[in-house]
Amino acid sequence: MATSSAPSRAHTPIASHTTPIADIILHNGPIWRGFEEGTTQALALWQGRVLATGTLDELSPYKGDHTRIIDLEGRLATPGFTDAHLHPTYLGVVMDWVDITPQKAPTLEALLSAVKARVEQSAPGDWVFASGYDQTKLDVKRHPTLAELDAIAPNNPVMLIRTCTHVQIANSLAMKAGGIDDSTPDPDGGQIGKENGKLTGFLAENASAPVFDAVPPLSRDAAIDAIERAGNYCLSVGITSVMDAAIGMKAGFEEIAAYNEAKRTGRLPVRTWMALRATPAHDNIVPQCEAVGLVSGVGDDMLMVGSVKLFLDGSIGGATAWMTEGYLADKDNHGLQMIPTQELEAMVLEYHEKGYQICAHAIGDGAIEQLITAYEKALTAYPDPDRRHRVEHSGFLAPDHNERMQKAGIIPSPQQVFLYDFGDAYITMIGKERVYSSYPQKTWTDMGLKPPAGSDSPVCDPAPWTNLYAMLTRKTGAGTQLDPSECLSIEEALQSYTEYGAYSQKQEHVRGKLMPGYLADVAVFSRNLLEATPEEILNDTLCDLTILNGKVFYERKEG
Repeated sequence: MATSSAPSRAHTPIASHTTPIADIILHNGPIWRGFEEGTTQALALWQGRVLATGTLDELSPYKGDHTRIIDLEGRLATPGFTDAHLHPTYLGVVMDWVDITPQKAPTLEALLSAVKARVEQSAPGDWVFASGYDQTKLDVKRHPTLAELDAIAPNNPVMLIRTCTHVQIANSLAMKAGGIDDSTPDPDGGQIGKENGKLTGFLAENASAPVFDAVPPLSRDAAIDAIERAGNYCLSVGITSVMDAAIGMKAGFEEIAAYNEAKRTGRLPVRTWMALRATPAHDNIVPQCEAVGLVSGVGDDMLMVGSVKLFLDGSIGGATAWMTEGYLADKDNHGLQMIPTQELEAMVLEYHEKGYQICAHAIGDGAIEQLITAYEKALTAYPDPDRRHRVEHSGFLAPDHNERMQKAGIIPSPQQVFLYDFGDAYITMIGKERVYSSYPQKTWTDMGLKPPAGSDSPVCDPAPWTNLYAMLTRKTGAGTQLDPSECLSIEEALQSYTEYGAYSQKQEHVRGKLMPGYLADVAVFSRNLLEATPEEILNDTLCDLTILNGKVFYERKEG
């Protein structure tokens, strides 16, 4: 492995009949080109690509009157980060909702006060949404209730979205809009909370679909606004490429049009790899996409059709992740199976045969077993050793799952930030023993599974500091130490955010490194991460500058 002390070697520039003049040259700080390549002293960018690397003297022939020279002053530059799993449109929408995260609303009273303030600013009948609560971190240690929401919002439908996004709390008007009453049975793959036969407001997984269906759809203009808002935030934290992990979740097939219009009008800030939502009973946009030829790989470096996206279970914090062993509070509760096995295997086989890469939300070992088996059967029927199907989240595995993923070429796509943000809540739900070695990223890395990094934003903040800290330390927000043998080095963590992010999207020969010919996407951080402590990365690091396609799109202003 090349380290930060590896000698800098000049690399041949991309081909040109005359000596090209660089648009940007970065120097005077470690420039991390890739895990094997190590660091270099200077980097030249030209026409959206990396032109050359080496010393500043070696790159002097590419310097011209209009070349911008960026002095790193000892700061680290890396390839632009890839967030391999987040929901940009949803993130952009949530940024306008009421913030009820534990930081903003640590008590039930604070939560209800924040929602009430928004209700008072809204016209009667307007929907009010709030996002980010975690009942395990509230002072009352429970979910809010329908009655409590009715008391502050008698004239507005209200929905609270738990931080995991798999559980919602609705008031009476929201329930009525969705046609849900005391007699409504649980749908397949969903749960409607009731106490003594009366609605509590609790909705899990598919149970919330009728309520969301009653919400006025997101317009194309609003979707573009959300895409732009979220993308600009990503650029401000060093992220230049993302996977939208459920295209269609907010606006159905219209989101495809919104993304393309955003790109055409210069309002798509980050490279986007689209995962097409294929939930069987709700918002399956894959048939429409296939009908117009939108299959995996269609598009360009800025906007590409990536995979089909399925949801197989829920979350640990919401007690809806499908676990073969029950939850501590209710041993008979094993979470929710979202899709019957026979139906899932038929869907996976169909999409695999049609050429789609597939990714699926699977957190619990029950869901992961179901998914790996479906992938194995599809790959046996139609062999493709480089299809790179993915297991999104892949948190709690059975003993044989890693070896089976390795054999089948399946990629685990985790979010180590979950351990920091939710690890202590996980322990209260299923016990420390099961949480201790969950999300085993070092094992996956050593096995060559190439796990990328992701935030699942808006579930967690896409800013990479917490994710990096969790990769390096395996510590929760309360300081609980989880399996230290699964800690990564800083170079391995950077590899997850760069090379492995690109690999998960079949783009490893295009981006993820800073080598001649690769896309000129660069993040410059406020310190040298290669020498920083995990605590310095978590608490005192920012992104100073972000370059996309050879142009500076974000530059932090002091103060």
